[in-house]
Amino acid sequence: MSRRTGRPSYQLSTPDSARRRGRLAVMVAVGLVIALLGGAVGYAAGRPDEVESTVADIRRAEAQRDSAQIVELTATARRLREEISPVLGALRADPPADRRPGPEQARQWRETLRRAVEVFADPPSGATATNVARGGLRGAVEQTSLAVESYLLAVTGPRGQRTALTELAKRQADQAAAAWSVAATQLDQVNVDGGQGHQHVYLEGDHHDGAEEGSGG
Repeated sequence: MSRRTGRPSYQLSTPDSARRRGRLAVMVAVGLVIALLGGAVGYAAGRPDEVESTVADIRRAEAQRDSAQIVELTATARRLREEISPVLGALRADPPADRRPGPEQARQWRETLRRAVEVFADPPSGATATNVARGGLRGAVEQTSLAVESYLLAVTGPRGQRTALTELAKRQADQAAAAWSVAATQLDQVNVDGGQGHQHVYLEGDHHDGAEEGSGG
């Protein structure tokens, strides 16, 4: 019978080599875990979380809303300019007393301005710059309305007060025109900032930047 033999000695593991292989296996396992965790953390960090995504959606919605408000406000300003320009022009003029508009014309102006003021009765909330432009236009329209009321008193009240009230109406009309000019400048700027380009809604004779309409958007 042949004697049973074991593996050759060179195939036998020594205690030191076994320990080295064990440590190597542990290191490999730890490295894999670290790599997996690092990839997961990197993915999580690079992906926008739910709060950031919600904020971005809100900002996009606000930008779209403000853009629509700017377009609407500009169209409203153009319409109102056509309505109040003749009124301001007449009030700021200095014709002879016998050629000044009478009570009936003043009452028509008052009705026109009443409707113009109502346009701003329930303003929407928009971006600050747009709100400033809208408030400036509203102030100019309200000042024009006051000028008309003063003029109506001048042409329907005692003759002794007519000159003083007519001069008061003229000064109020001058202030209304100045307020409109400032508001038109602000409206022009928000149009440029909003990508609509220059939109000049100035009164006739007002000075502005001279930029081409629609440019700069």
